[in-house]
Amino acid sequence: MTPADRRPRPRNLQQRSTLAGEAAAAATEVESALTPPSDPGAAAFFDVDNTVMQGASIFHLARGLHRRNFFTTRDILGAAWKQAYFRVVGVEDPEHVAEARSSALSFIAGHTVAELEELGEEIFDEGMAHRIWPGTRALAQLHLDEGQRVWLVTAAPIEIAQIIARRLGLTGAMGTVSEHVDGVYTGQLVGDMLHGPAKGEAVKALAAREGLDLRRCSAYSDSYNDLPMLSLVGDPCAINPDARLRAHAREQGWRIRDYRTGRKALRAGLVAGGIAGAATGTVAAGLALRGRRR
Repeated sequence: MTPADRRPRPRNLQQRSTLAGEAAAAATEVESALTPPSDPGAAAFFDVDNTVMQGASIFHLARGLHRRNFFTTRDILGAAWKQAYFRVVGVEDPEHVAEARSSALSFIAGHTVAELEELGEEIFDEGMAHRIWPGTRALAQLHLDEGQRVWLVTAAPIEIAQIIARRLGLTGAMGTVSEHVDGVYTGQLVGDMLHGPAKGEAVKALAAREGLDLRRCSAYSDSYNDLPMLSLVGDPCAINPDARLRAHAREQGWRIRDYRTGRKALRAGLVAGGIAGAATGTVAAGLALRGRRR
């Protein structure tokens, strides 16, 4: 057997998605309320970007970290350009895909979990709190009032997702899990980013752990990419949907809620696959450039 044969084989997309989902479910915080929920078999799952919050949470995090000199403007623009080109042209360099997957979030390598959590609290106050959609927050509160638990499910780092959930009084959050050893980030992900199929895996893993009946659960998202999560539950709802999700929701008879103005909703539907989508998926991944230059 040659040395090449002994090297570990890369996991395929399904394996990475499953691992990312299971890691997110395992890392999620469960509510610390003294009394248990009165309806423990049902829950609600909310996407964050453009569903709970206007814009991409990873972008607001990146901007806040940029102001604190974590990386350069050139780094973030380079990452956004690669993804925007793919979204518009429809062709992505396979090397870019592999690079983004292997180095996503490595810009925090060497930093501590405590440091990111502390900065995350500051960044939420300065760049995220005022962007929460009141309508979506009211929907989440309705589930809480009915004695159900409410989790966020997002591609953003789980540390930031948990801050958002805590500030909104929700049960907990599932997000992308970055590996850390003794409280220091290694620059690697556990599995993949919590996106698309990985969100479905996270919800299934959490439901199994918490004894949830997914037929009685609800899920909310703005993106067609979240069909793996939306299709799992008995009560899916499209919030501020992109064009593909709106069409699918209408075909399936799903609820649709749009909290944008008419003009903003139209514009969002036309460019949902462009810059807005790019922000969540690869701004963080491209920020790894700084980590390699340090």
